[in-house]
Amino acid sequence: MIRGIVRYLDERSGSAPLIRKALRYVFPDHWSFLLGEIALYCFIVLVATGIYLTLFFEPSLHQTVYTGSYEPLRGRTVSEAYASALDLSFKVKAGLLVRQTHHWAANVFVVAIVLHLVRVFFTGAYRKPRDLIYYLGVGMLMLAVLEGFLGYSLLDDLLSGMGIAIAYAVAMSLPVIGASFAMLVWGGPFPTHAFETRAYIAHVLVLPVLIGILLTGHLALLAMRHHTQFRSERGTEARVVGYPAVPGYAPRSLSLAFATSGVLLLLGGLVQINPVWAYGPYEPGLSTNGAHPDWYLGWLIGALRLVPGFDVQVFGYTVVPNPFWGGALFPLVVFASLFAWPSLERRFSRDSAFHNLLDRPRDAPWRTAIGAAFFTWVGLIFLVGSADRIFVELGIPYTWQIWIYRALVFVGPVVVFFIAKRVCDELRVNELHPFRGVTGAVVERTPAGGFSEERRRPS
Repeated sequence: MIRGIVRYLDERSGSAPLIRKALRYVFPDHWSFLLGEIALYCFIVLVATGIYLTLFFEPSLHQTVYTGSYEPLRGRTVSEAYASALDLSFKVKAGLLVRQTHHWAANVFVVAIVLHLVRVFFTGAYRKPRDLIYYLGVGMLMLAVLEGFLGYSLLDDLLSGMGIAIAYAVAMSLPVIGASFAMLVWGGPFPTHAFETRAYIAHVLVLPVLIGILLTGHLALLAMRHHTQFRSERGTEARVVGYPAVPGYAPRSLSLAFATSGVLLLLGGLVQINPVWAYGPYEPGLSTNGAHPDWYLGWLIGALRLVPGFDVQVFGYTVVPNPFWGGALFPLVVFASLFAWPSLERRFSRDSAFHNLLDRPRDAPWRTAIGAAFFTWVGLIFLVGSADRIFVELGIPYTWQIWIYRALVFVGPVVVFFIAKRVCDELRVNELHPFRGVTGAVVERTPAGGFSEERRRPS
């Protein structure tokens, strides 16, 4: 029966050569390549759980009286969005499991993309002819961060409302176009009912479709240009070594898919995340100390906190408000640097050749040093985002932390750059001359039965 079905499909589609080639596609045998697959499977879980959530969520800020099962909020006037989020958590069957699994999948999705990006950067996998694949990956990271922000902002709880207020201030701070841009996105001065509907459409339709398009293009180009691989005795620039899709790699990939889904479901069922009932509904006049967004926005919050309180004024008019520097300029510089790096490296190294083999970080000391300094810079600003939590939990004064971080963001990357460069150079030299500076030793046994050691320099 199977043979007949395959023959029937092949005679009408002519797909046998393509299927045969796909089944014999060779995958590299290295654990770091699995990071991209984890991101793919997280995206699938996000789509599946998101479809379930859309059946019960009401994206409306119209006020209603909550009559659900959560006693502390019963009788309170809340938005329909917040009430439906509470019903998803306490009333809908498997609602809390699916909602928390969806939230955990979003966090792991961004983690996997970031780690995959780090691996690609430090091994030089973005070089020609795979620079377009790299650009699509960085674009997916940008959309994933925006998608995650809009996702947890829909619930209209106190934490998400504070986040939207900050985003509105950042949008308003854009020079020249800020007010017009904020009015276009929000549909009026914050807070507005229009933003909820627009954010919902962007979150459930526009951004997932864009991410899916970029992901499809990313995988298609990767298949056409084939995976990179680490240098080995058999693997060369012209020969790909690894496991074929069937029967070698497919079972591993399916196992990883089930494992990823299983871990996310366990996290959703056992580890609490975003308890909106504890935050309460959003009210413009309320805020809470120690509140923090999802981790992937920590670097933006850190940048906003790190910049000193000043505005650029010309003739008494504020030209560049303070939120612009940390909320808009900083992420723009980060992503612009990531997009520009392949061209910059190609220009300064004068290397326009095709590369199918990966570098070890030590093989490219300058790239490794610059990358280590860059990620240290971003990482330090990311840590600033937790300054309020450190104050609440450990009692370390908030102001002290800010001034220390302001010094570290200038000194830390420079120190890391020279350390990374020196380590790479030493590793390369020791690899070429493994006995450089090492002393030998001759051990002799004495007539009394003891031992003596004489150290000698190797000849």
